[in-house]
Amino acid sequence: MTDAPATALRVAIVDDEALARAVLREYLTPLADIEIVAECANGFDAVKAVAELHPDLLFLDVQMPKLDGFEVLELVGRDVAVVFVTAYDQYAIRAFDVHAVDYLLKPFSSERLAEALTRARDRLQRGERPLMQELVADARPSAAKAGRVLVRDGAKVHVLAIDKIDFVQAQDDYVSFHCEGREYLKEQTLTQVETGFDPARFVRIHRSYLLNLDRLARVETDVRENRVAVLTDGRRLPVSRAGYARLSERL
Repeated sequence: MTDAPATALRVAIVDDEALARAVLREYLTPLADIEIVAECANGFDAVKAVAELHPDLLFLDVQMPKLDGFEVLELVGRDVAVVFVTAYDQYAIRAFDVHAVDYLLKPFSSERLAEALTRARDRLQRGERPLMQELVADARPSAAKAGRVLVRDGAKVHVLAIDKIDFVQAQDDYVSFHCEGREYLKEQTLTQVETGFDPARFVRIHRSYLLNLDRLARVETDVRENRVAVLTDGRRLPVSRAGYARLSERL
């Protein structure tokens, strides 16, 4: 890397294709006000780079194996500005336009890249950040339900299989995923989690709890006539009146 001016924009390139990374590097390297701090060939490395190197801007490929661009965005969205780099994707591009997020459509020119950099600088100076959860939801086909949950822990990413999750609990601005004897905190609302999960398997039994029906042993009434869900491992969760009605529909 060459010495960069103090006001240089710190950039990370994320793309699983070596040629695509090379093209961006070729366009960016001559720019005196750009410092390339990382090149990542997959989403896991991108999350690690954001946590450890704190770039100002990601050039982020959408279509990648293991972690796609939207999953990377979900994990690091508040920490860094993003310009998406993608081949034509009708869902994604429509969402980018709606949410005013810049993107580069492959193949792109150096002039188009310069426009994206100008817009990124302007938004960084204004402190603008798109609402990532809404963007991700709009950019994907709505028919697909989540098969896994990704939780960032510093530079690490935990991948939780949906069917291994016992229940999800709301905790202020976070949710806690209870999975195989451990808890994983993620900045998300319980409603957002519920929307992405299969309603035939997960039921909102209380305003603070989303339960995997496979973990339910029975429903009891305590001494105060409150209903309680008893899990197969003996744990007990409160059940609201509305939650009991939803449970009854599925049992």
